[in-house]
Amino acid sequence: MTEVTRSVAFWRSFPIFEGFNKDTLAEIADIATYRKWNAGTVLFQRGDDGTYLIVVISGRIKISLITPQGRELSLRHLEAGSIFGEMAILDGQPRSADATAAVATEGYVISKRDFLEVLSRNPQSYQAIIHYLCTKLRETTEQLETIALYDLDSRVARFFLAMLRNIHGSDLPECANLQLSLSQTEIASIVGASRPKINRSILALEEAGAIRRTDGIIFCHTGRLLAVAEPEDK
Repeated sequence: MTEVTRSVAFWRSFPIFEGFNKDTLAEIADIATYRKWNAGTVLFQRGDDGTYLIVVISGRIKISLITPQGRELSLRHLEAGSIFGEMAILDGQPRSADATAAVATEGYVISKRDFLEVLSRNPQSYQAIIHYLCTKLRETTEQLETIALYDLDSRVARFFLAMLRNIHGSDLPECANLQLSLSQTEIASIVGASRPKINRSILALEEAGAIRRTDGIIFCHTGRLLAVAEPEDK
C-alpha cells in the first residue's frame, strides 16, 4: 500500500475526524503521506517538537514514558484505527511521551502546518476536535481511576472490557471473542503490575468463567467480566 485512500468512511472511522464533513475529509486525504516503520523504530521522543500527527492503518505503536533510571511505563498500545501525536500539534507543546513501533507498522503522516491550515479553512471542524479531546480526557480519568481504586483482578477485567469496547463500542455483546497481540508483560505495564501477577489474575478470570483462552483467542463473557470489574465491595 503506497497511495492514500480517499474513502470518506475510512477517514471518518478515526475519532478525531468523525465530525468532519465530506469536503474537509477530502482535504485531509490530500495532505496525508503514506509511511511504514520497522519494529523498534522510534517515531518520536518526549520533549521533541510536535510537527506531525500519525494515523495507524496496520501494526502497533507503543506510547510510553522512560524514567531517568531507565524504567519504562507503558501508557497505551495503539493499533489500526488509532491516531496519535495530535496533542502537541493542537497545543503547541513538546511531545509528552515516546512513540515506538512495537511491530512493523504502516500509517499516514499529516504535518502540523498542513493540518492547521485545513482547520483554518473549515472552522466548523473545531467542534469535532473539542468533542474528541473531551472523550480522551474522560478515558484518561478512567484509566487513572482503574489503577488507583481497583484491585488487580478488577483492573485486568476492565482492561479486557476496554479492548472489547474498542471493537464493539459501548453496547457490548453478551459474549465476544478477542484476539490480543499484547504479551502479558505488555498488559502488566498498562495496568501497573508485574507479569507474574497478571498471569495469576488471568487464571482467576478463567476460574470465574469470565474468559477462556483457546488457540490465541480469548472468549469473553461480558457479564462476568463486568461483575469482576465492578465488585460491589470495591
